[in-house]
Amino acid sequence: MADTSTKPYLLRALYEWCTDNGYTPYIVVVVDATTRVPMEFVKNGEIVLNISFDATGNLKIDNEYVQFKARFGGVSREIEVPVNNVSAIYARENGQGMSFEVKSLSDAERKKRQGLSESKSGPVKGTPALSAVPSQEQDISGHAKTDQEGSDPEPPKPGGRPTLTRIK
Repeated sequence: MADTSTKPYLLRALYEWCTDNGYTPYIVVVVDATTRVPMEFVKNGEIVLNISFDATGNLKIDNEYVQFKARFGGVSREIEVPVNNVSAIYARENGQGMSFEVKSLSDAERKKRQGLSESKSGPVKGTPALSAVPSQEQDISGHAKTDQEGSDPEPPKPGGRPTLTRIK
């Protein structure tokens, strides 16, 4: 019999440590077809999730999945993340935590997790998938854009955060 992974135990322990010390636990998740997260918040194939008691409902960290309900933009969502896809857990306030290696799944494991058969019928409709998006410097065909006018783009404005100016 194969040994059980230590990762879910470490996740639960660090979550408990964060909450016991008044810190806000965050997890970093590598997003693939087996994760159920709001895709509009995914950046570079990853999403950072606040899993504190105040931010989640029905949080469950078991040996296979991290599951909870959370609000994104005022809309309640069901979140389901395989433990294998969690790449880090840390306290927001001080950055202390732990990172993990995320192993890519074989096609057979991925199909098993999604509950698909071993047949080669192709992807199931409605299954989320990540794909490369051309950068702003490239057009759809992947070629670099050329500047028609020959002028440089406007540089970003100095300053940090946006400010609100009150006009009377």
